[in-house]
Amino acid sequence: MMDTCATKSPDLNETEATEIEIIKKHKTGLLEDIQKINDEIAEILKEINNFQQTQTSKMIQRDKDLCTGRKKFNMDPAKGIRHLIESKVLSSDAQEIAKFLYQGEGLSKTAIGEYLGQRDAMNLQVLQAFVECHEFANLNLVQALRQFLWSFRLPGEAQKIDRMMEAFATRYCQCNPGVFQSTDTCYILSFSVIMLNTSLHNPNVKDKPPFERFVSMNRGIDEGGDLHEALLRNLFDSIKNEPFSIPEDDGNDLTHTFFNPSQEGWLLKLGGRVKTWKRRWFILTDNCLYYFEFTTDKEPLGIIPLENLSVRRVDDPKKPNCFELFHAHCKGQKIKACKTDGDGKVVEGKHQSYKISAATPEERDRWMEMIRTSITHHPFFDLVAARKKKIARKN
Repeated sequence: MMDTCATKSPDLNETEATEIEIIKKHKTGLLEDIQKINDEIAEILKEINNFQQTQTSKMIQRDKDLCTGRKKFNMDPAKGIRHLIESKVLSSDAQEIAKFLYQGEGLSKTAIGEYLGQRDAMNLQVLQAFVECHEFANLNLVQALRQFLWSFRLPGEAQKIDRMMEAFATRYCQCNPGVFQSTDTCYILSFSVIMLNTSLHNPNVKDKPPFERFVSMNRGIDEGGDLHEALLRNLFDSIKNEPFSIPEDDGNDLTHTFFNPSQEGWLLKLGGRVKTWKRRWFILTDNCLYYFEFTTDKEPLGIIPLENLSVRRVDDPKKPNCFELFHAHCKGQKIKACKTDGDGKVVEGKHQSYKISAATPEERDRWMEMIRTSITHHPFFDLVAARKKKIARKN
């Protein structure tokens, strides 16, 4: 028995040794697996960190491109949109561009109106999509106009106004079927409301129109018939009690002066004392020519009243397409004008004439013509008269 026990002991020790060896190998394998997993986790964390850094860099770059694009847009809308597309902040999809303009963050309302008013195929598609961003259902015409005219600043050129208000009238009638017999009715009445707003709330208009005159000017516009007097009374009272809110008007600037200008755009102006050409944003309205450094500026750098001035084409060896504002019958007399000096103070202008350069001969001629006719020209009346003639021909 003792021999038997003696012979089994070494076998047990070998078994234990084998088990211990197996456990060691198993532990070693586990440690290797754990290390491998740790290495994989570290690699994944590194990739995540690199991805986050890349995404952060992309977001920072996108924010920079967006900021640059907004600035470019406010200076030149077409170039701004082109930059945003090229930098992949926006796609070339008209609806995406329209949504960007509709949200309008950091964008000049004037620049939005300028872009939407262009007649290029892409701009027309964006205008259509922009108008469709507005929901006019169950709104009366004044409520819809308040919303629409707050989203941009209506440009001064008649053709641009026509396209934009045509798009508005079409959209309003789609959202409110049965209110008007045609989009022509909505189009004309919209202009009537805008003109009523000017007549009632412009301090320069002394003869405030009564309700009866508003009714009279809209007779026969509903496909030859008259609109219900209750509808017209509702619109009249709404405008009389609350004028349109004008974009970017905080009550402390001249923005209200530039609502519906006769003409606006970028021109080069020759300095008076220092003879250098500088790019300025010009607005022609209320018989005055205003110029700004940027379209987003609320206060002009200078104001040139057009009283007793003349305009003519002039040649300049350094700049093409020039025209000049001058006194035709008072040679050598300084033009009555004012500007902001380097300290921000308003001072009297020192010009005997203003020399201005346009980008093209056509643009120069258009500015000259608009300056000549600025006292009497009002595009709204021309557009309404043309549309009324259209209705009359149909009936």
